[in-house]
Amino acid sequence: MNVLLVDDDYFVVTALEKKINWQALSIDLVYSAYNIAQAQELLKQHLIHILICDIEMPQGSGLELLAWIREEHYNVQTIFLTNYADFNYAQKAIELQSFDYFLKPIEFDKLTLIIQKALVKANEQQDHAKAIQEGYYWKKNQKNVQEHFWRKLMTGKNSYSNPANITHMITEQNLSYALTNLVLPVLIHIFPYEGSFGKKDKDLFDFALLNVLYELFQNSRFTVESIVEFKEYNWMAVLKWNDQPDSRIVQSICATFIQRANQYLKCDTCCIIANTGKLEDIHQVMSELLGMNEKIIKYRNQTFLLEHCEQSEASYAPPDLMLLEQLLEQNNPSAFLEETSSYLQNISHTQMLNASVLSLFRLDMVQLVYAYLKSKEILAHKMYTGRTNDQLFMQSLNSIEDMENYLQYLVNTATEYRNFTEQPNSVIEEIKHHIRTHCGDELSRTSLAEIVYLNPDYLARLFKKETGISLGNYIIQARLKVAKHLLESTNLSVNTIASKAGYTNYSYFTKLFKQEVGCTPNDFRKNR
Repeated sequence: MNVLLVDDDYFVVTALEKKINWQALSIDLVYSAYNIAQAQELLKQHLIHILICDIEMPQGSGLELLAWIREEHYNVQTIFLTNYADFNYAQKAIELQSFDYFLKPIEFDKLTLIIQKALVKANEQQDHAKAIQEGYYWKKNQKNVQEHFWRKLMTGKNSYSNPANITHMITEQNLSYALTNLVLPVLIHIFPYEGSFGKKDKDLFDFALLNVLYELFQNSRFTVESIVEFKEYNWMAVLKWNDQPDSRIVQSICATFIQRANQYLKCDTCCIIANTGKLEDIHQVMSELLGMNEKIIKYRNQTFLLEHCEQSEASYAPPDLMLLEQLLEQNNPSAFLEETSSYLQNISHTQMLNASVLSLFRLDMVQLVYAYLKSKEILAHKMYTGRTNDQLFMQSLNSIEDMENYLQYLVNTATEYRNFTEQPNSVIEEIKHHIRTHCGDELSRTSLAEIVYLNPDYLARLFKKETGISLGNYIIQARLKVAKHLLESTNLSVNTIASKAGYTNYSYFTKLFKQEVGCTPNDFRKNR
């Protein structure tokens, strides 16, 4: 495979030449060009598979070069580098079927992964052309057929537990399996929430993950039949034994994979190794594995054998709720979190902690914090909304660490907001500012209370106590102040001004204005 680097900046080209390990990527030759004309000459003279090219250059853009490549029918995977996140550039790059669009400054680790993906694509194109030429096009789809077969067995209905149906699928799809084959599924759960690019760029993350898995799961004792993501961040590798099954080999590989995932993918993970079973019974084996995956609490960076995960229903014994309630009242979130962490660690060491127990514990903690906030007149159900809360809540049953992250968010948010509400001036100033800047909107005790997550009646009492005026009268004064300013400074009609001041009923506005100011809006404008 050959690569062409094109950039008018000499230092960018030099950095790409030196900081990418081309030999490790199995790149034979790396060519360089500093303008479009030079690049075209190199493309004419040499077989280029990967093009890494700047877009903005003085003597012609990278987009123009790619358009020329398409006209000349060169099969080149193009990766664009640019300083500008310009939608028109990206749109044009997509139209010209570029492989990827990468913003400078260059992250060389990430760019290396993109180049790896481009090489895979280039190899696929070569294999595709060769398969057509030789008349063996059906081979190209064999991997997809095989993956479809195993996904069906993983996620399909109980009809796939019938050996006759499995035999039918094998025959229909021309797969080289026998019902007596010994198969071992391995479930891999990924925790990509912190430190990895699993959330920001999942496609690239998945590509890197599969590279690591296929590299490690290599052994003469078995073959890897498929690695499938059956649910987000939940993968299953299916191994077929060529020799006597030995789960210790797989345990060792899983331990190495966990180290690699921590080091290179920047994520935690855990592995659950199922029991080896015949292909005719594999649907049941997988069902047991998937069921256990839903029940157990994952311990990060550990490997489990399914046979050791079998457990009786664990009973839930709650922590000292009275003590936790006192710690909240004492405004001591760190002691609260220390107590809950100690409780979680203790029950995880004395029994196999399952999702049912952890769910009951979470329910107690949420009720405790909500009751505490209610006693402070704070609307917890309004405060705990949004993407962060939803994500942490959903993840909290995955592991003890995830539960501790959720509790930290839950308790610290409650404490911080309690401290805020105990400074009445801050609350009242926020309400006043909202009224002044949203006079034309619907303003009520309920809608204003939701802004500061307080009980509407409590907010009204607090506002009157701090300002000496009722919340309703303050809203009227603020709106009439806006109306008077518009009457003095603009030629807008009185009806339009009424609307901008928050009054849809013109007659009511005029009546209220006269009552508070002493004259009608029209007379006020004439007098001014």
